[in-house]
Amino acid sequence: QDSFRCHSVSLLAAEQQRDASRLEYSDKIILPPSCLEKLAQLEIQYPMMFQIANPRAMERKLHCGVLEFIAQEGMAYLPYWMMENLRVSEGDIIQLRSVNLNKGSYVKLQPQLTDFIKISNPKVVLEQSLRNFSALTKGQTFRILYNKKKYDIGVVE
Repeated sequence: QDSFRCHSVSLLAAEQQRDASRLEYSDKIILPPSCLEKLAQLEIQYPMMFQIANPRAMERKLHCGVLEFIAQEGMAYLPYWMMENLRVSEGDIIQLRSVNLNKGSYVKLQPQLTDFIKISNPKVVLEQSLRNFSALTKGQTFRILYNKKKYDIGVVE
């Protein structure tokens, strides 16, 4: 288990002139190179999965994957929706640990706005959007982008 100062992936995208939407609408985080070195010494399962927690509110936990190991030492970059779920702000401390998760066979999702149901084929949109996610955590609300509009989706079961 390690602690990191968290920042939104949008901040990293701005610094590196990258497309923020590719980073923002997934559950992939960006960690420092030292994490890869540390994880390589452990016998972990692939794909790499993590549990992120807010140390000031330990009931606030999410699961995620990693996109890259390019963050500055001591920092982790998270999609903003994850920061909202964890109730952390730019520069707050998060705790991260490697976990093995069982593959899910069922999920019950609930759009936070009825606008989502009005789109032409919400099932297909969800299926395509979920390809950007490694794990879902019951009680979390994740964000997807469709036709330049943001939709928050809750994980019920």
